[in-house]
Amino acid sequence: MSGNRRKAFLVSAALIGGSMLMTACQDSDATTDTGAAPGSSSAAPAGKAGAPSGSSTPASKQGNAKGTDATGKGTSGGSGAATGAQKPVGQVCGAGDIAWSTKSESQAGGYILITAKAKPGITCYLPAALPTVAFGSDGTEAGPAEQSAGKQIKLSGSTAAYAGVNPKTTKENGGKELDSIIVAVGNDDPDPVSLPVGTITVDRPVVTNWHTSPKDAVPVR
Repeated sequence: MSGNRRKAFLVSAALIGGSMLMTACQDSDATTDTGAAPGSSSAAPAGKAGAPSGSSTPASKQGNAKGTDATGKGTSGGSGAATGAQKPVGQVCGAGDIAWSTKSESQAGGYILITAKAKPGITCYLPAALPTVAFGSDGTEAGPAEQSAGKQIKLSGSTAAYAGVNPKTTKENGGKELDSIIVAVGNDDPDPVSLPVGTITVDRPVVTNWHTSPKDAVPVR
């Protein structure tokens, strides 16, 4: 047996032994306490026997106080779980919070219009930054189609945000032939989504900021 395993075994054995010793002591104390008061009435409330020595609060009141605390904690925890499931107001959107759609547009030489809406029951915010759009197995990422940053957009209900992607900004022939794009809300989004776009040629792609109007999401570079 190695030194580390032996040490772990000894620590485990010591903990188990200590636990058994404490249990035995508690059982012994309980027996001693019961027999130590021969003149006591057998009808005395069991709650008083468990009250800590020196406590000025009756055992029954302590029990009520503890019950109130437990109820309060349960209510708080339940409320927090429900709120977390629906993304509280002020939460930054993740790709999984959004209902996505894409559409091919012919304006500006052709581009892909991405539409983002919050899923039912969710309110979240798209940050004032470019959406992360990547192409192909090598993860070719779209660069900025605009010089300035956009504005934060609140998504809730029927409110939609739009971004335009130009997959090919070069005039020369060639590029990668693909039929989907990968979209995320920023580089730290843990759940990017794959969106179908039909067959496209990708070469030095660009993407706009998020906009509240599709007319503002035309990628012109």
